[in-house]
Amino acid sequence: MNKLTCFKAYDIRGRLGEELNEDIAWRIGRAYGEYLKPKTIVLGGDVRLTSEALKLALAKGLQDAGVDVLDIGMSGTEEIYFATFHLGVDGGIEVTASHNPMDYNGMKLVREGARPISGDTGLRDVQRLAEAGDFPPVNEAARGSYRQISLRDAYIDHLLGYISVNNLTPLKLVFNAGNGAAGPVIDAIEARLKALGAPVEFIKIHNTPDGTFPNGIPNPLLPECRDDTRKAVIEHGADMGIAFDGDFDRCFLFDEKGQFIEGYYIVGLLAEAFLEKHPGAKIIHDPRLTWNTEAVVTAAGGTPVMSKTGHAFIKERMRTEDAIYGGEMSAHHYFRDFAYCDSGMIPWLLVAELVCLKGQSLGELVRDRMAAFPASGEINSRLAEPAAAIARVEAHFAEEAQAVDRTDGLSMSFADWRFNLRSSNTEPVVRLNVESRGDQYLMRENTYRILEFLRDS
Repeated sequence: MNKLTCFKAYDIRGRLGEELNEDIAWRIGRAYGEYLKPKTIVLGGDVRLTSEALKLALAKGLQDAGVDVLDIGMSGTEEIYFATFHLGVDGGIEVTASHNPMDYNGMKLVREGARPISGDTGLRDVQRLAEAGDFPPVNEAARGSYRQISLRDAYIDHLLGYISVNNLTPLKLVFNAGNGAAGPVIDAIEARLKALGAPVEFIKIHNTPDGTFPNGIPNPLLPECRDDTRKAVIEHGADMGIAFDGDFDRCFLFDEKGQFIEGYYIVGLLAEAFLEKHPGAKIIHDPRLTWNTEAVVTAAGGTPVMSKTGHAFIKERMRTEDAIYGGEMSAHHYFRDFAYCDSGMIPWLLVAELVCLKGQSLGELVRDRMAAFPASGEINSRLAEPAAAIARVEAHFAEEAQAVDRTDGLSMSFADWRFNLRSSNTEPVVRLNVESRGDQYLMRENTYRILEFLRDS
């Protein structure tokens, strides 16, 4: 078989048809089973119209390899993580393309303990076997079983274990599930909080799962995908807005004025919340924007630890350091008690509790931090030769820089500002992040300087 281009650095993603179809899904299932030789794994899928068929083809491949399959149905990626570690099974696969276009789908693979399977931890081996297709004949007597199960109640129990429901004071929250898989989970949390007497009002928009995505692909990182949440917060006078992507492994927060809060500042907020409960703990963060996180963690008595960007790297560093929490500016938040995995549900619960405990709005909680360390947000530039462009930027700023770090791409720090410049793994793009110490003008000026230099180089 030709090379399977749907295998990427950290997961599987491809255009439906030639890149990813039911035959390829069967091959992936069979290859996963032959390579890892698991006894039992869990499967789930997002709301995309093709997810169910791909999941069943995947299940057949696994069963043909002698693997017992537990299907949790429509789910978010984190529900597969939860099912894997909660049941103590040998692995899990979520069929999802998250926020990719309509004509795509994909898969996220984990092994026992919900440990990620990525390029250098088994994904290339699964790819090699799937491409070769040289599988032994199916042994019908040893063929795996298939069973549908539900773990939603146990999952909700786990989520609510991160907060004390008694700390919740009257709150009005807007939720935008983007017609993705988050809607039923939001419904379940609402019902549970109501049963516990929590005074929280849920205002839900685009809550019904719909694989045609009538309100657009759910990707709140794009400014055009934020309007509905912002407007709903303002219209209802809500305390906070929460928007999700398709498989809700990320959540995006809006303050009481409908302003989108960059994930960078939420990392600092969650770090502070965890350090109040776990003094002296280690907090993992990525290198793109660092100063606010380092300042908050240090002031709260914790230890900031920098990791290379990406879920596989963050999770591994968290395990190594036994860190209580890890956060990336891209709105991925990782939790030790969630098997070091990322969750889009735990963060908003923690922030809602924090708003109640502090007696301050979300805007008030982050305002000083945003002013102390203004940031550019990630800016992408498509270039013919990204590596050469980054080298030219480094040479240009070398004499000014007080520190240079290559944990992930190029980070250069100066007296009152710093930047990180890194190339994409999958396309000829460089990604720029700039921040300063309390000087919005300086941050913007240097952002423009670097962008001009990149575009002229």
